[in-house]
Amino acid sequence: MMGGFGVFQKGLKVGVVGSGMVGSSFAYALIITGLATDIVLVDANRSLAEGHAMDLSHGVPFVREVEVIAGSYDDLAGSDIVVVTAGSAQKPGETRLDLIKRNVDVFKDIIPRIAEAAPHCILIIVTNPVDVMTHIAIKLSGFDSHRVIGTGTLLDSARFRYQLSRHCEIDPRNVHAYIIGEHGDSEVPVWSLANIAGMRLTEYCPACPRTCPNHVKEAIFDEVKNAAYHVIGKKGATHWAIGLAMESIVKAVVRDERSVMTVSTLLDDYLGVSGVCLSVPALVGREGILRTFEIKLSDAEMEAFHASAAVIRQAMESIDL
Repeated sequence: MMGGFGVFQKGLKVGVVGSGMVGSSFAYALIITGLATDIVLVDANRSLAEGHAMDLSHGVPFVREVEVIAGSYDDLAGSDIVVVTAGSAQKPGETRLDLIKRNVDVFKDIIPRIAEAAPHCILIIVTNPVDVMTHIAIKLSGFDSHRVIGTGTLLDSARFRYQLSRHCEIDPRNVHAYIIGEHGDSEVPVWSLANIAGMRLTEYCPACPRTCPNHVKEAIFDEVKNAAYHVIGKKGATHWAIGLAMESIVKAVVRDERSVMTVSTLLDDYLGVSGVCLSVPALVGREGILRTFEIKLSDAEMEAFHASAAVIRQAMESIDL
């Protein structure tokens, strides 16, 4: 499927299944970066896909050459990467887990069709609840698990870094911190490994004029965990930031960046957790998820991580495939 170091032989073809706010925001980010030569938008609402394809195509004179079309599942043939955002959107007051029944039914229809049209692609799953849907996509596609990547807590980790950067008054690119576990209410902030300037917070905070008592940490994490609910309440959907997160995964694959990302993957005895998809630091490159990194957690973080796994395991047990 792939050619020389980080370069696809015949350009990069990306399918986007689900052309709503998230899918179209991702496609917009993708054409700006110039990564793809062909983008296929597939949506149950063909008119919507056509409208987005036309709108994006009108911007091609300002970016690198790319063909954007509205197509069918058959048009996904030859896709190197297929991104799935299709499904019911989270409504105000709903948790991500509330979406399971509706979106499993959607995946039973679309995932086998994607796998048939593009059997060698890498699948990127965005649909919520993303940890459950990533696992469902692995089962329904028959793909090796390393070729199915859930966006997981990649955006949550970015939100964590952003909120820490605001409090500490440091460029967020110089703040390193992970959210792991479920992309949802049981997600786990790894405070023990968060660091700035190579220093963990236990070293950095005493040397910083800003104070960071427990109630400040709790407020920071509360803002991270509930960010999507706040955005959905104000504008109906989250789509810009996740579109950029999706583009970063595609870039890591295309350029074989071997980037460490907190993405959702099927775990096999990771800190004692197996058989569920959760977000942990993973190495992402040309073949998808290359490996995971088993990080050292505090006792409280370990307990919370196992509790998060239990939430997803219980959700999976409720699904009839």
